Amino acid sequence: MYINFWYPVCLTKELEDKPIKRKILGVDFVAFRDQKGTAHCLSNVCVHRGGSLADGKCIPENNSVSCPYHGWQYGGDGKCLTVPSLGPGAKVPARAKVDSYPVIEKYDIVFAFLGDLAEKERPELYEIEEVGAEGWRANETITIDINYNYERSVENGLDPAHNEFVHPTHGFSGIKNDYKVNPTKISETQWGADFSQIFDAPPLDKETYGETARDQSGELEVLGGYHGPNVLITQIHTKKETGWFHQYFFERPIDEFQTQIFFVNMRNWLMEESMDAMITERNLAIANEDITLLTNLRPFVTPPTMTKEILVPADAVIGQYRKTLEGFKNQGFKIDSKRFKAEGHQTAFAIPCPARRTEKNWVLDPIPLIQ
Repeated sequence: MYINFWYPVCLTKELEDKPIKRKILGVDFVAFRDQKGTAHCLSNVCVHRGGSLADGKCIPENNSVSCPYHGWQYGGDGKCLTVPSLGPGAKVPARAKVDSYPVIEKYDIVFAFLGDLAEKERPELYEIEEVGAEGWRANETITIDINYNYERSVENGLDPAHNEFVHPTHGFSGIKNDYKVNPTKISETQWGADFSQIFDAPPLDKETYGETARDQSGELEVLGGYHGPNVLITQIHTKKETGWFHQYFFERPIDEFQTQIFFVNMRNWLMEESMDAMITERNLAIANEDITLLTNLRPFVTPPTMTKEILVPADAVIGQYRKTLEGFKNQGFKIDSKRFKAEGHQTAFAIPCPARRTEKNWVLDPIPLIQ
């Protein structure tokens, strides 16, 4: 798992007048709204004696969240504003602060940048250009909970060969004697890679696909890629200018073994509102086909080296993804999971926030990273 990227915290509609707890990268966070409705995300551990801030309450008049243990209040910037036991007007200790993370609300999702990079250095939140554009319609953003590692999930979305065998609507279930995965075109980006590929696709029934239906098999153009370690892009084009699904998956690694996917689906066809439920149902059916298979992959976490698996040309994008992750590791972004687990029972760790670059005297230790 990696720091210094944007991660989904919760759906916008989930964050109301009470703080909520979310685990990301194995660490607990508290999200809350101030009196103006602005969302904030802090490290969840009170630096007094370890209380869970998310189990407290929002204090609107102070734009803060209070610890349920002794009432310490923290503002959106992570600074402690009040220590009740010291009495009214008492000076708050300078070290009384928790990590506070940049927050953006977009696509009906609350995102937090979990890392210490300055704004000019950090990767941007992935931009979905179709949102708000003429000729495009969005399904309601939904979440999908899975019990496997997020890297396995991303790699599955980058895998062109599995469609033939896992998804009956995407391939021929291995019955074609001339089946072969077509070459993949890959181009690197600053924080990931894009790819394009032509698939041989089965017929599309008229009842479901309307005017884009076809009685015979045909070519399907798929574009996609990944941004950072946890954003997957899939763009399916059934025709030249219409019949497009553009799908975006923002993955929240809860820990090494659990993931929550925030799914944004855009389309430029089947534009009627009445089609929304059917499309969501179909997308979830396809997702469940993947979930059934991926839950039983071993090892649970992607192998540490590619020598522990046999990759073939169809796995080119997966190899590129692993190369990108190795680059993030070399930049010092990768969490040292072994040390984190070994020391976690006696140490409350925090993902370092940008303020740690300019401020000292932090109580919580930064999460260990592979150097």
